[in-house]
Amino acid sequence: MWTIIVALVVGAILGALARLILPGKQNVGVLITVLLGAVGALLGSWISNEMFGTGDKMFSPIPFVIGLVVAIILIGIYVAITGRRGTGAPRTR
Repeated sequence: MWTIIVALVVGAILGALARLILPGKQNVGVLITVLLGAVGALLGSWISNEMFGTGDKMFSPIPFVIGLVVAIILIGIYVAITGRRGTGAPRTR
């Protein structure tokens, strides 16, 4: 139960950071941001454990950084597939 809660909290943080890092405005809902961030966190944890053996450490920044990169990639793919990039208000002269 706690694993799911922690994954959602870390996913929300990673998703929000990923959206801040991506250039432009993304019209992506909060639920999708949290889900893609959670997937990024889980994949980041798995990748860092496989590559660097960080599974037995209490805290390591490597899974967080890899999860952030994965979340950025996932949100970028989601925006590219759905075409939900915000265009903003049209300019009038």
